[in-house]
Amino acid sequence: MSRHVAIVTDSTAYLPRPTMERHGITAVPLTVVLGDRALEEGTEISARSLALALQKRHSVTTSRPSPEVFAAAYRAAADAGADAVVSLHLSAEFSGTYDAAQLAAKDAPIPVHVVDTGMVAMALGFCALAAAEAAEAGGGPDEAVSAAEKRAAGTSAYFYVDTLDYLRRGGRIGTAQALLGSALAVKPILELDGGRIEMLEKVRTASKAIARLEEIVVDRAGAAPVDIAVHHLAAPERADRLAERLRERVPGLVDLHVSEVGAVIGAHTGPGLLGAVISLR
Repeated sequence: MSRHVAIVTDSTAYLPRPTMERHGITAVPLTVVLGDRALEEGTEISARSLALALQKRHSVTTSRPSPEVFAAAYRAAADAGADAVVSLHLSAEFSGTYDAAQLAAKDAPIPVHVVDTGMVAMALGFCALAAAEAAEAGGGPDEAVSAAEKRAAGTSAYFYVDTLDYLRRGGRIGTAQALLGSALAVKPILELDGGRIEMLEKVRTASKAIARLEEIVVDRAGAAPVDIAVHHLAAPERADRLAERLRERVPGLVDLHVSEVGAVIGAHTGPGLLGAVISLR
């Protein structure tokens, strides 16, 4: 990474740690509240522990990072020699993380450019990578922000969940939509649209929904050069099968990432999540 521009994101980007280290990207952790314990995502609670807690119907909520945590990250970037920070975060529709970063940026020792990407998971991760690559090429903060925004504009995300109940509880999807899905016993395919989670299609069975998810991803990817991330929660076999099919069917595939989402996103989707992020190069 350029020594002049530091790239900060948050833990919901779900970038592989070697990738973050290679590009010098810092991820500020969100918090999962499990019962009376507040645990940092990625270090103090794993996706598997979260899935087990959800299956046992334990109380699970999530919380944004405090402005003080962001302030510490920005000071660390300045101490390491950065002249500016580009701070890229999950959709403000999902979390107050963006607002906390903005508050911290006001008193940072160097200029901080805070961006609501409207994304989450590797849709956010791809934006952070684009910004880091722009900085590595010698670009300033404006170029890094522009690269991230361009990547966001060419990125889409679709996912399947076994039930809408977790999204309803967390206020991430309308109660009416969730209740309708339950009443009709349908399996939902959702999309990330305008920074919000929206119902895309309703399918009758899990197997048909997953097959339909594959078709949507193949159609959306087309023949252009693309990176794809396949996400899951407590469903590794589903993820591996989808990834293998996409390797066979997407002619322009450049990189394919397969990973389990972290505890924050998992808390709002529940076990069984299967998702795909398509990002145009």
